[in-house]
Amino acid sequence: MEHYTLDIPMLLSAIIMGVTFIGIFTEGLHGFHRTKFAMLGAIVMIIVGQIYGFYSPEKAIEAIDWNVVFLLGAMMTIVSIMIPTGGFEAVAYKIAYLSKGRLYILMILMGTAVAVISLMLDNVTTVVIFGPIIILIANALKVNPIPYLLTAALLSDTGGVATLVGDPPNLMIGSAKGIDFNTFFIHMGGVVFIAYIATVLSLKFLFKKELSKKPKNIDFNSKSHIKDMTTWKISLGVLGLMVILFIVHHLFKWDAWMVATIGLTLILFLAPNIDMDGAFGTIEITLLAFFISLFVIIGGVEQTHFLEYIGSSIEPFVKSNLMGATILLMWVSAIFSAMIDNIPFTAAMIPIIAGIEAQGIPAMPLWWALAIGVGMGGNGTHLGSTANVFIVTLSERLAKKENDPSLAITPYVWFKKGTPAMIATLITSTIIFLIFFDFFAEPI
Repeated sequence: MEHYTLDIPMLLSAIIMGVTFIGIFTEGLHGFHRTKFAMLGAIVMIIVGQIYGFYSPEKAIEAIDWNVVFLLGAMMTIVSIMIPTGGFEAVAYKIAYLSKGRLYILMILMGTAVAVISLMLDNVTTVVIFGPIIILIANALKVNPIPYLLTAALLSDTGGVATLVGDPPNLMIGSAKGIDFNTFFIHMGGVVFIAYIATVLSLKFLFKKELSKKPKNIDFNSKSHIKDMTTWKISLGVLGLMVILFIVHHLFKWDAWMVATIGLTLILFLAPNIDMDGAFGTIEITLLAFFISLFVIIGGVEQTHFLEYIGSSIEPFVKSNLMGATILLMWVSAIFSAMIDNIPFTAAMIPIIAGIEAQGIPAMPLWWALAIGVGMGGNGTHLGSTANVFIVTLSERLAKKENDPSLAITPYVWFKKGTPAMIATLITSTIIFLIFFDFFAEPI
C-alpha cells in the first residue's frame, strides 16, 4: 500500500482548497456569492499548478465531471418547460381538495408529493415549484404556512436522497463510484422511506399546536385548471420513459446525462410551441459554473495526492472498524452539511473515500453513508441546503409583505422544528445501517 509524504505541491493545493471553501461557506458574512469564490479558487489552482508542475488547463478540463453538469442542465430545462403548463399547481390544488381541511392530512399529502417529485427532480426545483403554491393554499385556508413550508423543505431533501438524480451530491457520488440508477435506488430507497415516516411522525408532534386549528374549507378542485394540457401530458409521458431508461441505462453503457438529454430532445420535438430561448434561458448557469469550478479545484488537489495522504492517515481506523467508520462518517457528514452546503463537502470527501478504496480497503458502505449523511444532514439548519434557503427566503418575504414576523422561518424556528426531525432521520438511518450492514458493504 502506497503511503504519501507531505510536500510543497500538496500543501499549496490544500491551502488553495481550504481558503476557497472558507470563502464559499462564509458567503453570508462577506457578501460574495459562493460561485465567485469557486471560480477564483479554480483559476488560482490552475496557475499555481502550472508554476509547480502538478496541474494544467488541460488536466483541469479532464477533472470536470461532465456527466453531472450535462445531467443537471438537461433536467433544469425539462422543468422549465413543465412549470408554465400549470400541471404542478393542479397537483397541489388537488391535494388540498383531497385533504378536506384536515391539516395533518394536508401536511402528509403535500409532503409526500414533494418527496415523490424529488425522486426525479432535484430538491431545489421541487421547492421552487411548491413553495409559492403552499403559501397560496395556506392563505386560502387562513392557517400559518410555516408547518407546510418546513415539511416541503425537509421532505424534498429526504426524498432526494433516494435516487441518483434526486440531489446533486448523489450525482457526484454515483458518477465518481460508477453507481447506476437501479443500484442507487435499491440501496437508498428503503432507508429514505423509513426516514420519510420518521419525519412525518416527528412533524405531527412538533407542530401539534398549529395542526389542531380548524381551517376555512375551500373548494380547491375548481382551481386545478392546467393551462397547457398537451405539453404537460407529453412531459409526463417522457418522464415516465426516462424512469425506465434510468433503470436500464447501464445495459446500453450510457451515463445518466444521456437519458436526460434524450428526454429533453423528445419533449422539444413532441410538444408544440416551446419557446427554445425561454426553455434554455432558465438554466441555472451560476450553479453549473459552481460545480465546474469545484471539480477543477478538487482535480488540482487530487493531482498532488493530498487527499490520498489524508486517506492513508485514517486508513488504520477504517481497516480495523469499518462499521464504526461508516456510522461516524454518516454523522460527521450530516453535522457538516447542516452547517455548510453539502455540495463542496461531498466534493472534498469523494476523493478521500476513493483514496481509501485505492489502498485495497472495501469502502462501499462509506459511499452510502456519505450519501445519507449529506442528504439528511441538510435538514439540520436553515442553511443546510439550497432548498432550505429558498423556503426560508420565501417565508421572510411573506412575513414582510403581511407585516407579521411570526410568518418567517427564523434560525430558532428551524432549530426547534427542523433539527429534531433531522436527528430522528439520522437515528433511524443508523439503526438500518447497523442491522443491514452486510447489504451496504456488498461490492457493486
